[in-house]
Amino acid sequence: MLRRIGTVAGTSVVALLLLVPSPGRPSDQAAVGPRFLISFSRARSAEPQDGRLLLMLAADSTSEPRFQISDGPTTQLIFGIDVDGLPPGREAVIDATVFGYPVASLADLPPGRYWVQALLNRYETFRRADGHVVKLPPDRGEGQQWNRKPGNFYSTPRWVTVDGRRDAVVRLALDGEIPPIPDPPDTKYIKHVKLRSERLSAFWGRPMELGAHVLLPEGFDIHPEARYPLVVNHGHFPYTFDGFREIPPDPDLPCTYSARFGLECYNRIQQQAAHQFYRDWTSPAFPRVLLVEIQHPTPYYDDSYAVNSANNGPYGDAIMYELLPEIERRFRGLGAGWARFTYGGSTGGWEAMAVQLFYPDEFNGAWVACPDPIDFRAYTAVNLYEDTNAYYAASRWKRTPRPGMRNRLGHVSATLEEMNHRELVLGSRGRSGDQWDIWQAVYSPVGADGYPKPIWDKRTGTIDRSVAEYWREHYDLSHILRRDWPTLGPKVAGKLFIYVGDMDNYYLNNAVYLVEEFLTNTWAPHYGGEVDYGDRAEHCWNGDHTRSNGYSRLRYHQMFIPRIMDQIRKRHPVGADTLTWRY
Repeated sequence: MLRRIGTVAGTSVVALLLLVPSPGRPSDQAAVGPRFLISFSRARSAEPQDGRLLLMLAADSTSEPRFQISDGPTTQLIFGIDVDGLPPGREAVIDATVFGYPVASLADLPPGRYWVQALLNRYETFRRADGHVVKLPPDRGEGQQWNRKPGNFYSTPRWVTVDGRRDAVVRLALDGEIPPIPDPPDTKYIKHVKLRSERLSAFWGRPMELGAHVLLPEGFDIHPEARYPLVVNHGHFPYTFDGFREIPPDPDLPCTYSARFGLECYNRIQQQAAHQFYRDWTSPAFPRVLLVEIQHPTPYYDDSYAVNSANNGPYGDAIMYELLPEIERRFRGLGAGWARFTYGGSTGGWEAMAVQLFYPDEFNGAWVACPDPIDFRAYTAVNLYEDTNAYYAASRWKRTPRPGMRNRLGHVSATLEEMNHRELVLGSRGRSGDQWDIWQAVYSPVGADGYPKPIWDKRTGTIDRSVAEYWREHYDLSHILRRDWPTLGPKVAGKLFIYVGDMDNYYLNNAVYLVEEFLTNTWAPHYGGEVDYGDRAEHCWNGDHTRSNGYSRLRYHQMFIPRIMDQIRKRHPVGADTLTWRY
């Protein structure tokens, strides 16, 4: 299913690109229709390049084609191939044999005028401690966004008239390079931490860093005797600490409409919420804590999921035993499990629950909002242990696609097959840098080729049951709770608080139902936490029944930090420091 174009002695890269068939196309089919010949000059780089070469075609020029690819109905077209050792001046070929999304082949391209662009997502070679040598795109400060990654080559967009039924040759030069991203500056309240991780560097065979953004409490400098609880807000890659604005909102900011939330001037709403958080954070009544957001991108995604993984390496231990102790050392953290807490939504929700389960003595509570699937019997719309195909419901006579994304009324905008085919175009061997591939990278064993062993055939959706069994024993949080409750239960009772909308866009509520069924019916001990649902609430509902998602998602800190204070009052050891940080 997943193909990789390698180097064969005496055979040019171009010949390889032409001879290796793409998924779903007959190997003996001649390339008919437009052929795009893509190259970079020696002035761009004198060195041969490895990576994923992407071709994008858009119907309009409202933005560059690289910014018009998505899972939704407005997506434009994209095609991709691997290149290994492509030298400057050599033309790589994308033609009708190459797999595309959402149109499978250039041969199916309707005649017309297209806004066209090519991009090379550049790979580097990693020689891992497990003996595998893999080629992957390192993060370069952007959070694994292929269309914004510094150092990636791209072509200047231009209009091209093509017809999928007619032969044509179009040459594109990768004449641009995405510039570096400057580091964010420190402020009075926001401090940025970078730490070389010895554990991760040993695993990946090169220096690897972890980062964090620390929001210091009001009065930090004038209360040197104070030591603080640590709160980790898990989520996707943050450039800096977002949602904290010291200056008032800009009254002249041009309005931006949010189609997701149906709100006019949503950018102004965001500024207002960020400034309100600053006012709350610095007010006399707000709890004094160290609030931390972690930067832990991997070569597979914008974050590691904060756990140890066969493919990503020991990110869980690196965060828990290297990064967090260093933050507590630098900024006077209490440095004890009773004084550490975590919360987050979506990816961050899964991470918050996972670290509470995998490091049960190191955290005193996890507030888990709209978590990624926490029971793989409901891996969104798939039961990994019973279904045979991820893309279609089992049937003798018909093929009913499984939905991938919906709105609060149940209207489906993408299927699981479509979402996974987009990722397949973005990268072979699980290298798309996107959602389904990072789940696979985190949860799967290492395959024979050194890349994550696929949970299913990316082209057809056929599930590999042996991989699913590995997932169950290592990362199915619901299964781990049920399997280990006699020993794990006493350590996490009273620490799990889970929230999800019952119309989550990605069907994440289905897994929460299964976890709730276990938690609310188990004793010795009783779980002692909370599971709550938002009526008709979409992704990412976080337990706020008083506001819509568009507003409540901007108030995680104000919602959960006061609850953390209640947790400390109920659950702290005798003699613990509960006073120096209360001022």
